[in-house]
Amino acid sequence: MKEKKVVIDVEGLTKCFGAFKAVDNISFEVFQGEIFGFLGANGAGKTTAMRMLCGLSLPTSGKARVAGFDIYKQSEQVKRNIGYMSQKFSLYEDLTVMENIRLFGGIYGLSHKQIKEKSSELIETLDLIEVSKKLVAALPLGWKQKLAFSIAILHKPQIVFLDEPTGGVDPITRRQFWKLIYKATSESITVFVTTHYMDEAEYCDRISMMVDGRIKALDSPQNLKMHFSASSMDDVFLRLARKAQRQAE
Repeated sequence: MKEKKVVIDVEGLTKCFGAFKAVDNISFEVFQGEIFGFLGANGAGKTTAMRMLCGLSLPTSGKARVAGFDIYKQSEQVKRNIGYMSQKFSLYEDLTVMENIRLFGGIYGLSHKQIKEKSSELIETLDLIEVSKKLVAALPLGWKQKLAFSIAILHKPQIVFLDEPTGGVDPITRRQFWKLIYKATSESITVFVTTHYMDEAEYCDRISMMVDGRIKALDSPQNLKMHFSASSMDDVFLRLARKAQRQAE
């Protein structure tokens, strides 16, 4: 059996704000092409951990390599080899659909030829031909989210980080969004995703659950349900969340 390639390697990662440990000595690996769910209640520390892995915040202690690069010494290389979609919509609403694609293509270092080719491909794939010259602000939320995700992987990064990407969209749009995620993983892009929809947790290959800054469970959805004798991931989450001591941030 071919050995899985590790694209995120975390050992003892900790982030303190004064005496408060937002992230407390977490360790895990993420493999190429998998969907890794990073779950926890508000205040559990998952967003702080994600910011460190994206090179946006320095850890207090511990080690981590993302896409083969050290998050302390090679944060710029990390940023060039990942995609990121924040919880809040991350594109420019006062630019058109096409202008956003061209802008981010340039930021990601694509050539003019690549940007032209990928723009046409993306517009056709998302069925945005008729609205390509409209301001992003005029698009429905679901279309905005799908566009933001597609632009986040425009440069074919090794890993894409998604922070609650389907918040506020309807169930049909959520299913369409997950089809885009599956397509990305079929092209060997690793998806690191936080979500508060427990039905979406079922779509992940493996799930990490954080409580009070620590990882309290990490396995496949099926194995976690067996371990906790639970009928759903919602049940697993509730059992772990009840043990939390922190208040939501």
